Amino acid sequence: MKLQRNGRSKALAIGAMALVSSLSLAACGSDNNTTSASGGSSGSAAAPSINCGSKPAPLIAAGSTAQGNAIDVWKTAFGAACSGATVNYGGVGSGAGIQQFTQGKVQFAGSDSALKPAEVEATKAVCTGGQGIDLPMVGGLISLVYNVDGVDNLVLDGPTAAKIFDSQITKWNDPAIAALNPGAKLPDADIQSFHRSDDSGTTDNLTKYFSKASGGAWSYPASKTWAGKGGQSANGSAGVAAQVKQVKNSISYVELSFAQTNNLKSAAINTGASKPVAATAENAANTFAKAKIAGTGSDLALSLDYATKDEGAYPLVLVTYEIVCDKGNKADTLDTLKAFLTYTASDGGQKAIGEKGYVPLPKELTDKVNTVIPTLA
Repeated sequence: MKLQRNGRSKALAIGAMALVSSLSLAACGSDNNTTSASGGSSGSAAAPSINCGSKPAPLIAAGSTAQGNAIDVWKTAFGAACSGATVNYGGVGSGAGIQQFTQGKVQFAGSDSALKPAEVEATKAVCTGGQGIDLPMVGGLISLVYNVDGVDNLVLDGPTAAKIFDSQITKWNDPAIAALNPGAKLPDADIQSFHRSDDSGTTDNLTKYFSKASGGAWSYPASKTWAGKGGQSANGSAGVAAQVKQVKNSISYVELSFAQTNNLKSAAINTGASKPVAATAENAANTFAKAKIAGTGSDLALSLDYATKDEGAYPLVLVTYEIVCDKGNKADTLDTLKAFLTYTASDGGQKAIGEKGYVPLPKELTDKVNTVIPTLA
């Protein structure tokens, strides 16, 4: 099922762009004073309106490091508004987060990849009478970040990027890179690539892009586990970002928020459109506007077009899902879980993370998420 129907994609893309472009990526802004329901205390005047539910309780969650900066924004606002409703989130990677969820250790998991059939089956052991579902919550893009002296506007395409990360291209002045960057002063230097050491949904989305857009240069299946040859590894988005910042002539992949936090340069992508597409929230919004829902029932897993050639559509996008039980959630935390997710999917919650370099999801999608949340049991 497409998110857009009857020719609405253009309008949705424009709306998403307008929303993103209205945000400052430099600082976290404000809505109205916080008003909490049923016993929650009011937060600061800078926080959006948050309904705390009737039984505020601590939440424990784990998973995607890509959404770590978003969770930091959300848990601060939610905790300030709702006395007793803390959110303890461990950025352990998508794979480990799903594992902790299936072991019953967390109330929700963050994953940059939707649950696979075997993972859904595993969730049934902890979701009594139900199963785990995917709720898209954090829109983002994957930046190909680099640290090369004298190169400020690097352009890559699917085949070239795939070959770099598979050690098929090992020099910055390789003819394939030079052809994409006429006039650039590319050094005769070895490329040092970094990839994730942990099972990562960011890796999964990057390799899905390679599978669709590399013209066969990437010979491995898309996976959370890194399979390319060569390179060095680091743990989490923060880990690979720190390596690129420190190591000359290096390249890696991180969510845009981490690129901005570390002041790293991001490559533009030659998709086959009339000009290379920059790694910006506005351009990622164009891709999200044409996403399709691939899940069934209350599961809202998305299908994304990594091979898009649309003008101004950045192809390397990812969605972080909050994975919860549709039925069988723990009774003592269910009310707070629903309250927290309702806030994160709200206009105010999406705007707050948009100001930190994420991509507010199209309202047509967050409306669907907000239809599912009240049904959690």
